[in-house]
Amino acid sequence: MNTQNQPLAGIRVIDYSHFLAGPYLSRCLAALGAEVIKVERPTTGDAGRQHAYLFDGLTSGYYLQQNMGKKGLCINIKDPRGREMLEKLCDGADVFVENYRPGTLKKLGLGYEDLSQRNPGLVYCSISAYGHTGPDSHRAGFGLIAEAKSGIMAMVGQPGEAPPLLRVALGDIFTGSNAVGAICAALLGRVKSGKGQHIDMALYDCLVSMHEYAVQCYTLSGGKEIPVQTGHDMPNSTLYGVFTAKDGHLVIAAQVDDAWKRFAKLVGEETGNPGFATDTRFHSSGGRNEHRLELLPVVRAWTNERTVVQCLAALDAIDVPSAKVQNIAEVLADPQIRARGMLVEQQHPVLGKVSLGNLPYRFSDCDTTITEAAPLLGQHNREVAASLGYVDADIDAMVDDGVLYAEDAVSRL
Repeated sequence: MNTQNQPLAGIRVIDYSHFLAGPYLSRCLAALGAEVIKVERPTTGDAGRQHAYLFDGLTSGYYLQQNMGKKGLCINIKDPRGREMLEKLCDGADVFVENYRPGTLKKLGLGYEDLSQRNPGLVYCSISAYGHTGPDSHRAGFGLIAEAKSGIMAMVGQPGEAPPLLRVALGDIFTGSNAVGAICAALLGRVKSGKGQHIDMALYDCLVSMHEYAVQCYTLSGGKEIPVQTGHDMPNSTLYGVFTAKDGHLVIAAQVDDAWKRFAKLVGEETGNPGFATDTRFHSSGGRNEHRLELLPVVRAWTNERTVVQCLAALDAIDVPSAKVQNIAEVLADPQIRARGMLVEQQHPVLGKVSLGNLPYRFSDCDTTITEAAPLLGQHNREVAASLGYVDADIDAMVDDGVLYAEDAVSRL
């Protein structure tokens, strides 16, 4: 039962971002109740609109996923009327989000200094590859660049082989998630100070901050220990890794001593090797790590002779954490994912019913599921302009002159 407003109800966000990190961030703010107005340029809009997966060859599922729940404003800021309208919009906003290369918006008069002078309470969030300071701040970059430079990529894959692509936008999504927390903190701080501030988020910084082991491993060893590729398991956390069954792959997490002893007893009994369970060398994490090359072949032989389902059933019975390595079709059919509402259905004005991934927010007294589809290009031009005090005649003139642009489908709504 929903008894409260969403946490950010009443907060207006101007989303002047494109592609992924910024749009993902503002999508999260929309789910939390903020009014998010996505500002795009005429005719082409956010470059994410051309990004795969393309449904019907024209509509980007990528764009639909990251821009749901927003209002769409498509405006030519090179025209003085468009520039004035955007400035009015920012004057009444609480948050401004952008992810351009540092200095780009400052040249347009849309930098933090410009907008905060007009609106001192504005929380202005910038996302970039390297941040707004440091010797690399001027450089362009994407999530892939940050993933490579962060040290994360160097630790995945098979030893001696080129690291694989991570296949999820770790840098963008983690940076966007961090920015949600930073913005909410700045808005809370504004309650006391009355002032907003500039939040400078870097993809590179965020990925380096993810290292829960590698940084302290290196610093506390005096630079002697550098984590490297280890393939399918973790040498410093045995037994914790990926294993092959007859019909697929599974992961097993038996790195805790008690779980290991239960697991070793099971494997020893089922392989006719009772000494495997009683071998005290394996009863501590240090011992398992030291003797992992003796231990792993026994475990692999056990999984190789069984199906994934058989392995999981046996492991569940002794309370050892495990899971099948699922493909996306299996994930979306998973009853747990369905029960948690991690798929959301929306009614798109052109495509009809679409099903997209949900965000992981779960509040006891309010619903954060976004039911509104991502906007068509320029879909809310008139609504946004009217909210700023523009009368129909002024709006019509801006439409006629191309200051406000909307794709053809908007007129058919």
